[in-house]
Amino acid sequence: MSEFNNLVAIVTGGASGIGAATAELLLERGARVAVLDRDVDSVSGDFFGVQCDITNDAQVQAAVTAVAEHFGGVDIVVNNAGIGAAGDITANSDEEWHRVLDVNVVGIARVTRAALPYLRTSSHAAVVNTCSVVATVGVPNRTLYAASKGAVAALTLAMAADHVAEGIRVNAVTPGTADTPWVGRLLGAADNPDAAASALRDRQPMGRLVTAAEVAHSIVYLASPGSSSTTGTLLPVDGGMAGIRVR
Repeated sequence: MSEFNNLVAIVTGGASGIGAATAELLLERGARVAVLDRDVDSVSGDFFGVQCDITNDAQVQAAVTAVAEHFGGVDIVVNNAGIGAAGDITANSDEEWHRVLDVNVVGIARVTRAALPYLRTSSHAAVVNTCSVVATVGVPNRTLYAASKGAVAALTLAMAADHVAEGIRVNAVTPGTADTPWVGRLLGAADNPDAAASALRDRQPMGRLVTAAEVAHSIVYLASPGSSSTTGTLLPVDGGMAGIRVR
């Protein structure tokens, strides 16, 4: 038996990358897992896949309701869906600022708000947000992305304070640069992909990228009933990037 048996988990952005790894691990640990993504065609039948754009409140409400009706409730929400952005303060238009913040920050609010009535009735309610090390460490050419993830960090702590008395735990992981499809596309667009990949590895003290599976393990740890005294925590999974200096 697993501590996740009979618990229902929603994973946004669960069709690929960190989200897919998290959904797989939750399923392996005994949870019943719903994957919310804009494209769920590739999602295995082992999951309850629901097409959902988290920038659309009506779609979010309908998707969360569908999950609750399908499984009989919601116990865990993993707010993982997000998009990236590159460049300094001059690099992105107002429209792009609004788009990234809408997905990375307001999207978390939409999904959690829709799930809150169900979380309030759960005896093991947990919310885990995917943040980033750039919320607390200045990294070149990530201004917009960093601003969005800094907001996720603050949002996580505020949500934890708001809902602790209701028995709802809220935490976040702060990954370093992870080996995900988005990073792959970023490297593919670089003038010298090999040099860019080497630079990403070198800025993390462990000398390699974080894996999606490693981030998933940390998300599942925070979501677990075994972590019932952990709330308001930002858990680094960054190869030492935030905490240590080796050069």
